[in-house]
Amino acid sequence: MGIDLGTTYSLIATVKEGDVTVLADEHGQQRLPSAVNYSTPGAPLVGEAARALAASAPRDTLVSAKRFLGRSASEIKAAARRAGYQLEDENAASAQFLTASGTISPVRASSDILKTLLARAKADLGGELSGVVITVPAYFDDAQRQATKDAATLAGATVLRLINEPTAAALAYGLDQQTQDLVAVYDLGGGTFDVSVLRLQGGVFEVLSTGGDTALGGDDFDHLIADWALAQSGADLCAANYRALLDSSRRAKESLTEQEQASVFLPDGAELTLDREQFKSLISPLLERTVSACQQALRDA
Repeated sequence: MGIDLGTTYSLIATVKEGDVTVLADEHGQQRLPSAVNYSTPGAPLVGEAARALAASAPRDTLVSAKRFLGRSASEIKAAARRAGYQLEDENAASAQFLTASGTISPVRASSDILKTLLARAKADLGGELSGVVITVPAYFDDAQRQATKDAATLAGATVLRLINEPTAAALAYGLDQQTQDLVAVYDLGGGTFDVSVLRLQGGVFEVLSTGGDTALGGDDFDHLIADWALAQSGADLCAANYRALLDSSRRAKESLTEQEQASVFLPDGAELTLDREQFKSLISPLLERTVSACQQALRDA
């Protein structure tokens, strides 16, 4: 089984009769929102049901936990405060969030996401899995990679291998079927950005260079829209209302893929209009950071 443990969405896939199949849940949904709610003791809510509670129960609903894997509490405390989370100790070597179900680590939250995906696989295959391959950002350091493995182990999975996400993307596009090539993969995800320069020879990829930012992705676009809306309105929001604004900002961002303008709704019901040009202007500094990383990766290769 191959698993994409993503910042905003996660997937699990297998190969059947030579074709890759992404496994769906009982409702036919392949993408699992990477959100876990711990409002009540016992089994947590995972996925869309959890994400729906992010605004009403911000302290108990962990989203984008991937960003916190392998990081100390002091490294993530600013982001945690902004999201409405409460750290047990802001100076601890590892992050522990206080929830209604007790202290929860990013590893635990990630393992609960993985458990949900593994349950899909077991139902599809009718038995236990021999092992999994999990994709990780190329720019993940040793601590972040180990935390990913720990989450899988806690979920009951045997990790056969971690594979860099840009390399996985190249494989998914069938680039390994070519005899020789030089490929640059630009991977801007929900919470991380990666770029890798790969050389293909004899069906084998050699990684020539990598670059990126483990704290740059679509989530940051959402924050920029939310901050823009706050600046326009002059509102001062509590954590729960800010999470609601973030959700509205995400929907507006996604709408701008197909529409020239989209609405951003403030918790008090006020409506703001954001068009594509304004959005491009907001995210331009972040996109420039990705371009700089690409240029550096090309130089390093």
